[in-house]
Amino acid sequence: MKQTNYHLFDFLDFDPNLQADEALWIACRPTRVEATEQGVVFTVPFQKQLKQNEMQADKEVGRVEHKVLLRLYNNQTLRLTVRLSDQRLAALTGDLDNDEMLCFDPSVKVLPLQVVETEKDLFVVLDAEGKIYARLDNRAPVLDPWSDLLPPPQETFDLTLYPEGNDKAVHLSAYDHFSPPRYDALPLAYVQRNGKIDSITLSVECQADECFVGSGERFTKMDLSGRTFQLKNQDGQGVNNRRCYKNVPFYMSSRMYAMFYHTSAYSKMSLADHSTRSTQFLSEEPQMDVFVIGGGTPERIQYHYRQLTGFSPMLPLWSFGIWMSRMSYFSADEVNGICRRLRQEHYPCDVIHLDTGWFKTDWLCEWKFNEERFPDPKGFVQDLLKQGFRVSLWQLPYVAEAAEQLAEAVEHNYIAPRPNRKSNGSGSNFSTLDYAGTIDFTNPEAVKWYQGLLRRLLEMGVTCIKTDFGENIHMDAHYHDGRTPEQLNNIYSILYQRSAYDVTRQVCGDGIVWGRSAWAGGQRYPLHWGGDSAHSWDGMAGSLKGGLHFGLSGFSFWSHDVPGFHSLPNFMNSPLHDDIYVRWTQFGVFTSHMRYHGTCKREPWEYPTIAPIVKRWWRLRYRLLPYIVQQAEKCTRTGYPMVRALLYHHPADRTVWHIDDEYYFGDTFLVCPVMNSDNRRDIYLPEGEWIHLFTGEHWQGGRWYYGVEVPLKQMPVFVRSEAEIPLLSHDIQCTDEYSTDDVVTLRITSDFKGLEI
Repeated sequence: MKQTNYHLFDFLDFDPNLQADEALWIACRPTRVEATEQGVVFTVPFQKQLKQNEMQADKEVGRVEHKVLLRLYNNQTLRLTVRLSDQRLAALTGDLDNDEMLCFDPSVKVLPLQVVETEKDLFVVLDAEGKIYARLDNRAPVLDPWSDLLPPPQETFDLTLYPEGNDKAVHLSAYDHFSPPRYDALPLAYVQRNGKIDSITLSVECQADECFVGSGERFTKMDLSGRTFQLKNQDGQGVNNRRCYKNVPFYMSSRMYAMFYHTSAYSKMSLADHSTRSTQFLSEEPQMDVFVIGGGTPERIQYHYRQLTGFSPMLPLWSFGIWMSRMSYFSADEVNGICRRLRQEHYPCDVIHLDTGWFKTDWLCEWKFNEERFPDPKGFVQDLLKQGFRVSLWQLPYVAEAAEQLAEAVEHNYIAPRPNRKSNGSGSNFSTLDYAGTIDFTNPEAVKWYQGLLRRLLEMGVTCIKTDFGENIHMDAHYHDGRTPEQLNNIYSILYQRSAYDVTRQVCGDGIVWGRSAWAGGQRYPLHWGGDSAHSWDGMAGSLKGGLHFGLSGFSFWSHDVPGFHSLPNFMNSPLHDDIYVRWTQFGVFTSHMRYHGTCKREPWEYPTIAPIVKRWWRLRYRLLPYIVQQAEKCTRTGYPMVRALLYHHPADRTVWHIDDEYYFGDTFLVCPVMNSDNRRDIYLPEGEWIHLFTGEHWQGGRWYYGVEVPLKQMPVFVRSEAEIPLLSHDIQCTDEYSTDDVVTLRITSDFKGLEI
């Protein structure tokens, strides 16, 4: 981007040369406000602007009126809807709820509203009890004239929303400008391109010290203030850049409200960046449907958001055990040898994952085992199950040119047709295979076909499908339900993962996937992992940042590749560092799911110097299973994720809105992973007294501790006095040995001396 002085170019993406067929229309004062059975309807005129860099009304073009609908839900949520392609009132409430993102909890109801004009041109929107939920100010600004050097401001849509009633004002950015021609944000406006409404923008005022979190798996600082994001799913190629596998059009503010922009269109979100006075959203479609969510605490706000988009279901017990993988295991003999050694050397483990190498040709996904290297697939899988190992399999949602299923997929349009094929479009950063097309999950017959491919694997005993990729689709294809590739790209991950999740649940009894891409609503089909992180300290730090923001975007469960996916500087062949392996293991123990995976050997005995340390942490992971299960179940009923930012429990502590290298694991553990080779880190503890889980030492909160020395075999984890932690009384090798009869309670009393590992 080449920055200019003009909002028109820098945020609205107009051609800086003003040569394109583009026009801006901005909202003016509503001409009518009325309460209806559907909600409160504002009739809003829009005024076209002259085609110039400084905004000025084109008086030769008449205004065009559109309806804006405001609804109140009983979970402290307001919904503002405008559909520019259809001005009928029925269209504002019609099919918007019938998409992949929304999944309303049955308890969520629309409440009636009324409109009262309290004084001339000042309207308030109230519920039946008289609480104010919106205020429309149609009054002209108060002036004290002394100069006509600059023109007066244009009419505007001056609307304030109160999602909690009478409190927590969320004000559209009615007057965010330097001078009236030089606007930095617009409360509501749309862009016409080539004669059609192309995109729409809505902006909300923010305060100078306001912080923002969420927006998906964002690999950056905790406070997102001062950042602009493109909400377009794409291969992140790591966890240290602005590309993102998992975008979510949702943010939460330190002022204790949230905005959920109900869209799957390519979008842009600016959080006090293009203007420090406003948050701004630009969606590339002719409608805006936004939920303004209150709740008073981060957990309640997140809970209300999940009431709109769905809760994460509980995952099977075995999934909380350790997963062992690398890219890739290539034969039954290799896998059996690794599993045998895991058991012989008493490394607890529940899942063995086969990545790209279980096919006839590496990466050539045909959903079939290689008959030479896996001569008896069912016997192989069943034998592993008897030993307590579940099998997870890699695959992707694209069909390669060389795949045996290609002819069938093309004949029946199971992959979206590409009549004007331009490029391969989708696939992998690591494979040179030509991917002929994307499986079209908008086609019910294609879903059945795909599920049939998976069903054969699941029926032989496979328990999880890794739904890799899905953040990219072929952009030159024609999809069954009529959506353009641009309309489908972001939401595709939900269609893909839902198909795999549903057939897994049908066959195995438990629903689960191991997915990489995501969008709003994807939490209903867990679980997701963080993508291709580097085996480096910045890879570890980026993974945690992504996980914290992901947990602030509605997702309960999240994992990451331990100890990073690829090596540096050689992607697949540089050696791994022992200390990163240990520190990432410690971090992994205190996340919802724990999988070892990467481009070279990941088995702990391949690193003999640290293997004894690793084994102790693995055993701790299994002893913690009662606590992990308890907290996981709680997360499926609340707004909490398993890995949660400190601000969930300390929202009034301004410091924690800037901390992205510490977190809560469930309710009890405050975790401070070490992410450097110095064996030191700074530690911030919120108010109160804290006890070190492994030493029993008491630490006073409300302050920083700088340069704390942490031996490699240890990690700072803190608990509160009187905490009660359910644990297994002894070590187990896999969750098949788990029994609730073996659960004991660790009580953090005054004489607690630390938990030995």
